[in-house]
Amino acid sequence: MTGDRVTLSVVVPTYDEAANVAELLRRVDAAVGGPATEVVVVDDSADDTAAIARAQAPSMRSRLVVLHRDEPEGGLSGAVVAGLRAARGRRCAVLDGDLQHPPEVLPALLAALDGADVAVASRYTVGGAAEGLSGWLRHGVSRTTTLVTKAMFPTRLHTCSDPMTGFFALDLDRVDLDELRPKGFKILLEVLVRRRRRIREVPFSFGARTGGSSKASLRQGLWFLWQLAGLRFGRMSGFALIGALGAVANVAIVSALVALGMPFLPAAVIAAEATIVGNFLLQERFVFADLVASADPVRRRFLRSALFNNTESAIRIAIAWWLVAHGVLTSAIATAVTLAVAFVARFVFHALVVYRPRDPDPVPVAPEATPVRGPV
Repeated sequence: MTGDRVTLSVVVPTYDEAANVAELLRRVDAAVGGPATEVVVVDDSADDTAAIARAQAPSMRSRLVVLHRDEPEGGLSGAVVAGLRAARGRRCAVLDGDLQHPPEVLPALLAALDGADVAVASRYTVGGAAEGLSGWLRHGVSRTTTLVTKAMFPTRLHTCSDPMTGFFALDLDRVDLDELRPKGFKILLEVLVRRRRRIREVPFSFGARTGGSSKASLRQGLWFLWQLAGLRFGRMSGFALIGALGAVANVAIVSALVALGMPFLPAAVIAAEATIVGNFLLQERFVFADLVASADPVRRRFLRSALFNNTESAIRIAIAWWLVAHGVLTSAIATAVTLAVAFVARFVFHALVVYRPRDPDPVPVAPEATPVRGPV
């Protein structure tokens, strides 16, 4: 079978799906299996999922590839992209490993890919259903996040009723994997909004989980919000979110210290220093991580950041103190207003100065050769 030409790859990201993976592979193989099909399992599990998956290979008509990642870079989205990169077929289908995406829908999904860049299995188109979502809360969260996402990308997602699904198919000749920035668990959203796509949908019923436990969590929800903001607003959105967290922390520290009897001015200074350090650490990790390698060393970056922020803070605190001392604003409101005003200056300075790429080492220039005259 290994010599046959693969035209279809089915990518299945798994995380602790030992209870489901054998049944999943059996149903995928029954639905679309054959010598021209491969199933690529990308496993980030700590359980026996990978071993159980490999044990199914002899009974399958399709070629089975199991990739176990010790470092699950990019989370679920990273696993999907890793599977797409490993795929030998140009047509690729993606579905979760928990059996909530019924493999029996794969033939219809692949048929919808004809004439489209991406085919989406939708819970929310006519004929679809989402009964597998447990409880009214998950139903509400799913519907709300779908509406918010479509509202933020009204043109790109106009023809897609379920951009949050993890069940889809695409033509690798029409999708550039290098432009994706996988993180979190909504890789289809990345694919659809990076550039305009021709989308066709097929309905499916989101099934109930038959084994294992749901991977949905508050952390995943926060990662989704981060991903959504980053796709819509770019790097500045991450800087803004961290700045907002720092502002909340700043206001909270000032308010707490003032309530404990400390005068406003020293309370504002302590709060500013604490948030300067915290913001820098978060920006290094989440906003400018891709620029760190080409920028100056971390000590120099921190000193520049701290110097600018302290200078800015001194001006900002002086203005806030004046507003408080003259009864114009309360301490909390004065702090919040002046922080908002300072945001743009901080972002511009960090993007253009703190994380500016290092100048390349000058290439030594050989001294100009002195012409040697031969005998006349």
